[in-house]
Amino acid sequence: MELSTLVAFGATFFVFAASPGPDNMTIIARTVQGGPLSGLAYGLGTVTGILVFLTLACFGLSAIAAEMGMGMAILRYAAATYLVWMGIRLWMAPAVVPEVRATIDAGDLRRGFVTGILLNLGNPKMPLFYVALLPNVVGPNLTVADLASLAAVILLVEAVVIGGHVLLASRVRGLLRSPRVLRRVNRAAGAVMVGAGAAVIAAR
Repeated sequence: MELSTLVAFGATFFVFAASPGPDNMTIIARTVQGGPLSGLAYGLGTVTGILVFLTLACFGLSAIAAEMGMGMAILRYAAATYLVWMGIRLWMAPAVVPEVRATIDAGDLRRGFVTGILLNLGNPKMPLFYVALLPNVVGPNLTVADLASLAAVILLVEAVVIGGHVLLASRVRGLLRSPRVLRRVNRAAGAVMVGAGAAVIAAR
């Protein structure tokens, strides 16, 4: 695959990945609430879901995935419900200054990772995105080597996008010293997560 093709795909995918949406809002909210690892775990889940769809698209199976309406809807609603539940918990959580916050639970990291996967696998726009993007940008005939090249581009782009969001949210979290301010931030982050879950549920 030519370098110019990879650059074009990377630029297009960057616009897609960096655009405001439930995933990026959730990464910020989880980072502010639970620290960088929490945001990164969710972000890694979203990347995993994206790579699954890339693989399906490269092997011509994304059209089948697009037709799995009921299965995709179940995944989307389950993950979105979990986001809403976590947002409500965060809204009601006591204000704990970051320095004295307990070490993050490994189970929470796993749940964040799985939620990121499910939300992307249940996103009805994801297979359509690849059906429209890949033939027009990289051509209809893709090899395993092409798949590896595209996956590397996606990982690079997502490292920049997710890393940027986590870094920004971590800076904000590091400035939190007042329980009153932290309570407000918790509620704002909780509202973001509830809104992200609601947006996912409302998506068609």
